[in-house]
Amino acid sequence: MKKEILRLKREKNAVILAHHYQSLAVKEVADFVGDSLELSKIASKVDESRILLCGVHFMAETAKILAPQKRVFLPNKEAGCPMADMVTAERLAEMKIQYPEAVVVTYVNSSAEVKAISDICCTSSNAVKIVNSIDAKQILFVPDQNLGQYVQSLCPDKEIVLWRGFCPTHHRVTAQEVDARMAEFSGAVLFAHPECRPEVLSRADFIGSTAQIITACEESGAMEIVIGTEQGVVDTLRLKHPEKTFHLLDEAMVCKNMKKTTLEDIYYTLSEDRGEIFVDETVSKNAYGAIHRMMERS
Repeated sequence: MKKEILRLKREKNAVILAHHYQSLAVKEVADFVGDSLELSKIASKVDESRILLCGVHFMAETAKILAPQKRVFLPNKEAGCPMADMVTAERLAEMKIQYPEAVVVTYVNSSAEVKAISDICCTSSNAVKIVNSIDAKQILFVPDQNLGQYVQSLCPDKEIVLWRGFCPTHHRVTAQEVDARMAEFSGAVLFAHPECRPEVLSRADFIGSTAQIITACEESGAMEIVIGTEQGVVDTLRLKHPEKTFHLLDEAMVCKNMKKTTLEDIYYTLSEDRGEIFVDETVSKNAYGAIHRMMERS
């Protein structure tokens, strides 16, 4: 299957981009593996005429927005994002009326339609930098409340209005579960994603995006690290750094949507042109502005 995928990839002039949360099998056939910001930048620069985005729907949409001249495919069209579904363009438009002076900062984990009526996007790796770059005092932060609260803690001069969305994979973990896990591995340190609850982040030794956690693990002198993000990161770290011990903070921290993509999905996408992503031209143009402003500032 892997050999056929590599053959078809060359034949179809395609590039495969995979998020860190994908399975090891998928990451093994990918040309690039990264977090949302990395994949966004790569999608805007690749030479290939086709992009296979192994992730979830909003990621493939973002790739299409940044590379409208390319054919973009999502190998498994059932791979959505519950957090992205927690905000709609209609509800955001209503909220903007309530806060007319606020600048709308939207996490990339959102639909193209939501991005299209936002002022600027952010990722977990650059959210603090983006918010600090804005002159306005009031920020409407959409849709992740946990990331928003983390940004608020580091940007005390801003008034951040939180949208009540969250990532089920990260939000599920409580302080009591963290304490129990850290007691189990008493010599370990905790590296956590800012999509986790504030009570979890308050116990972390390092807080960062997926890519930042991986880099921190590589640079840290700690030999035993508990990882507070999706299982795919732990899989990668164990493979790349067998000299260190990595534990998943909660064994249920598995994103079912990210894990929907299989090698078979990639094969049939390449062989049969399944799962092509299209974005309305006007929506794409407006969303591009919000994404581009983010990339300029990060």
